[in-house]
Amino acid sequence: MAELTGEPLHILLVEDNEAHAELVIRGMRDQQVANRIHHVVDGEKALDYLFQRGAYADHEKNPRPNFVLLDLRLPRVDGLEVLRTIKTTPELLRIPVVILTSSDAESDIAKSYDYHANSYIVKPLDFRTFTKLMKDLGFYWLGWNAKPLPE
Repeated sequence: MAELTGEPLHILLVEDNEAHAELVIRGMRDQQVANRIHHVVDGEKALDYLFQRGAYADHEKNPRPNFVLLDLRLPRVDGLEVLRTIKTTPELLRIPVVILTSSDAESDIAKSYDYHANSYIVKPLDFRTFTKLMKDLGFYWLGWNAKPLPE
């Protein structure tokens, strides 16, 4: 486990809204768990990063993430397609994926779980609540949650 060896945890943040991305990045960096956040702004770049191709082919600079925070409403390839691809690709399917989106539509929630999302969180509207959510999310997924060792 990365936490025990002192190696940083790698988080892939897939978010096209720069203000939301900045809040997530700030919130995650405030955690006591060592982590590196890799931010991409669309679904196509997320898939390129996950499959380590194109601009993300350098495995040292762009390691597979330990955790993905994924918005649903993305340019190029939508978040549900990114999620479906992750959860149907053997070498990616164990990566926890948390949907972090502004959509509270029942159809989006249901489809996300149909595609095996690990969690679904609707972004709070106010800054204070959003900041607290990022802190709690970081503690849970990066600190307390048990993860299998890589194969």
